[in-house]
Amino acid sequence: MDRLLQAIDWFIPDAATLDRSELGLARNFVATHILGPLLSQSISVLLLMTDPEPGFAAWTMVTCVCLFWTLPFILKFSNSLPLSAIISVELLAFTSLFGAFHYGGVSSPFLPWLIVALMLGFFYLNRRPMLVIGMFAFNIAVFCAFYLAFNFSQRIPLQDLAMVGWISIFSATVYMSWMAVYYAHIMTMGSELEREAERHRATAVRLRNAKELADRASRLRSIFLAKMSHELRTPLNAVIGYSEILLESVEIDGKNPAKKVDLERINAAGKHLLSLVADVLDLSKIESNQIELKIERFSLDDLFASIVTTTQHLVEARNNRLVFVASGGESGARERLGEASTDPTKLRQIILNLVSNAAKFTQNGVITLSARRERRAGGDWIEVQVRDTGIGIARDELSRLFQNFVRPPPRPPASMAAPDSAWRSARNIAP
Repeated sequence: MDRLLQAIDWFIPDAATLDRSELGLARNFVATHILGPLLSQSISVLLLMTDPEPGFAAWTMVTCVCLFWTLPFILKFSNSLPLSAIISVELLAFTSLFGAFHYGGVSSPFLPWLIVALMLGFFYLNRRPMLVIGMFAFNIAVFCAFYLAFNFSQRIPLQDLAMVGWISIFSATVYMSWMAVYYAHIMTMGSELEREAERHRATAVRLRNAKELADRASRLRSIFLAKMSHELRTPLNAVIGYSEILLESVEIDGKNPAKKVDLERINAAGKHLLSLVADVLDLSKIESNQIELKIERFSLDDLFASIVTTTQHLVEARNNRLVFVASGGESGARERLGEASTDPTKLRQIILNLVSNAAKFTQNGVITLSARRERRAGGDWIEVQVRDTGIGIARDELSRLFQNFVRPPPRPPASMAAPDSAWRSARNIAP
């Protein structure tokens, strides 16, 4: 079957690019114009055997039947199914009327093929019905004109054409049955397509309803976030404001430096939390999945001092010691890091996360936060490193780092862990 389809498709230009209906129509055209003439040749043979003196009329009928075999080639080289169909309809109408004129007149066994020609015209040229009607009317007019001018040729008595008539009617019936079955197949396909289209329309309605529900949920979420933004910012602003008032009173008093340090931690943490809330509740950033950087010029020394102050209590809670190293020296005995241009909130949050994570998985150890300014031709780089003496990360889990929403497994025993964990973050953020 596949080889037969490949042989038929050889006559169809660009068969692979045609849609299902167009390809099926072209295949049917080729098949009927290869097998149809074989069926009709029995009529030609009987006609030659019946005609006592076969001459121009008989051999013209044989030639016309053979010409149908050329139509698949016309389709291949013209790349036009409508043109090939017009030639086929006209050739079949001419053959039918020419045979009727010479063999039997209006009682000719060849006249049924005129109805077949009309049917083929409407089948293959359904978008050009007026052309089909015009061709049919023209052929009938020419036939009548020849009849009025020359009358019908009585080459063979009508009773001698009985066998030819039966074979002709049988062949026309087989041909029309073939086309009827194919047309029924097309109608079945059309009904399936219509049902599929109806299912698609129903699905589209459901999708539209789902979209409306999603839009409504999005609007409600926006309202919720707007309200929560106000509700969260109000107490945070109060915390920051009162901590600043207390700081001013402590600075004026100057008697309790420990209380000042605690208030500075509260103030710094409140400001940082306020900036995070502002970013999280920014709906446009959430929906576009983009985080915008707010580039500012700031002091790295002040940033790290704030981070050390904020994380000190987290580190000491598990009996750890926090060491800050900058430019190769410790704490006070170090060079200043200078200024940088980047988003201070994002950088601060990254370092806070690393230090707090190190504090969480370290007990009675040392956590080292180091910062180094590296001068390069294209601009200075700031390397930030957090190291701890905790349990570390199992080597087989290292490949899962930096994946979204991946929670690490339970902590392995110390013997299975790396000796220490090191996190590096280097960015060209220095001015």
